[in-house]
Amino acid sequence: MDKSYTYTEAFDELQTIVSEIERGEISVDELSEKVKRATLLIHACKAKLTTTEAEVSNILAGLADDGVGPAEEG
Repeated sequence: MDKSYTYTEAFDELQTIVSEIERGEISVDELSEKVKRATLLIHACKAKLTTTEAEVSNILAGLADDGVGPAEEG
């Protein structure tokens, strides 16, 4: 992608492309480029989700290591 997009920006653009394709607003000449762009956007969204999942897991693991978390039943 040309620049670093937020997840929301990439997802919104992807939704626009899908809507255009579904409505038949894209010519055959444009279709290949739109599909390539959609593929890049999907990869960007997936990478952001994977990174966020790893960050959240690390935060939760840190909390568990600190003894912060659900109370132990006893």
